[in-house]
Amino acid sequence: MQVDHPLRQLEAWIEEARAERIPQPGSVAFVTVGAGGRPSARTVNLKRIEADALLFTSALWTRKAREIEANPEVALLFHWPTLGRQVHVTGVAALAERALAEELFDERELLHQLQTTVSRQGEPIDDLEPLRDRLAHLAAVQETTPVCPEDWGALRVRPRTIELWSEAADRLHERRLFECDGDGWKVGLLAP
Repeated sequence: MQVDHPLRQLEAWIEEARAERIPQPGSVAFVTVGAGGRPSARTVNLKRIEADALLFTSALWTRKAREIEANPEVALLFHWPTLGRQVHVTGVAALAERALAEELFDERELLHQLQTTVSRQGEPIDDLEPLRDRLAHLAAVQETTPVCPEDWGALRVRPRTIELWSEAADRLHERRLFECDGDGWKVGLLAP
């Protein structure tokens, strides 16, 4: 199935990966630019696709959030090897509205909510055991759903380019490049 809007194609490919029982079909390499122009990558999970943007969540003290604040240019790479597909996105990330962060936090599993309150992701520690003990304690005594922490947010990535790559047996892979052109998308093919 091919469609004219690349985010609709991405949605279709994620759904196909889910139907094929591929683990974590919304898993994506999320690349930011750090100090001195150095790239910084991590794997995250896509939370939602809007009409014109991709949504993610993050603690706002993390390296990812700090790098986006300093330079909002990002790259994303989805890859489903067993389907012979990948999607490369470049775009601009920005902190989304607080209400959206709270909504996405409420959608998280309870253990993930608690982990967010227990661990300052990415900060140096001496030992994991105190964090595990605290998480186990909170899981045992928690009577109400945790409130979204003030330093936790939603990130909205508005794509500028989206390349849809489909593997071909003859190695002449299809590479459709969509470039944001005002309110629409200009599409072209790239040589494999």
